[in-house]
Amino acid sequence: MTTTTTRTVEYPADGLTMIGHLALPAGTGRRPAVLLGPEGTGLSDVERRRAEALAELGYVVLAFDLHGGRYLADPEDMLARCTPLLADPDRMRDIGHAALDVLRAEPRTDPERIAAVGYGTGGAVGLELGRDGVDLRAIGTVNGLITGRPGEAARIRCPVWAGVGSEDPIMSPAQRDAFTEEMQAAGVDWRLVVYGGALHAFHHPSVDHIVRPGVGYHPQHARRAWRDVVGLLAECLPLTEDLGA
Repeated sequence: MTTTTTRTVEYPADGLTMIGHLALPAGTGRRPAVLLGPEGTGLSDVERRRAEALAELGYVVLAFDLHGGRYLADPEDMLARCTPLLADPDRMRDIGHAALDVLRAEPRTDPERIAAVGYGTGGAVGLELGRDGVDLRAIGTVNGLITGRPGEAARIRCPVWAGVGSEDPIMSPAQRDAFTEEMQAAGVDWRLVVYGGALHAFHHPSVDHIVRPGVGYHPQHARRAWRDVVGLLAECLPLTEDLGA
């Protein structure tokens, strides 16, 4: 275990003041970095803890904001915000680029070694950065298997890993097929893991507010998906031996 430090960062995006969570590993040298995106409900302690866990491994991590510091517990509020957002690749890219600029500006970040990992809407933002031609080392998306505008997936320059629950009604088999067909046609190095019996947001611990139908926590698959994310980073964004630097 290493000692990490965290701080809140504010930055403008999508006409809002976003409030991200930056986690830094021990040491003073530059480290590989991860842009970490939340589910459509927005940045919560779940993503903050994930950022800190990755920082413990040695990564600089920015858990980015989607809603100007708000957590949208009401499903109707979340849908009202996220439905038009997910239909607008340029807005998603703007949100992603704004967060990426903050991460790149951090002195501890190695700007040549950055990956994007996201959940739901946050994963969709990472995919759109790839479709925009951003130089990332890897993209990981959990239950955020959106398709993009025709031909733009060919601009993805890194491996893409995707995870989804087999019983996810939001990311249906047809949606999964469309996503994988897009990746294959574009010549992307892609992988898809389907977690048997899991619903949408299976990775997210149960919450004390109303959720959309088809959403549910699956502890075993949540652990597996986390190991898969860490494995993706180990493969595509390996840590050097100078963790104390």
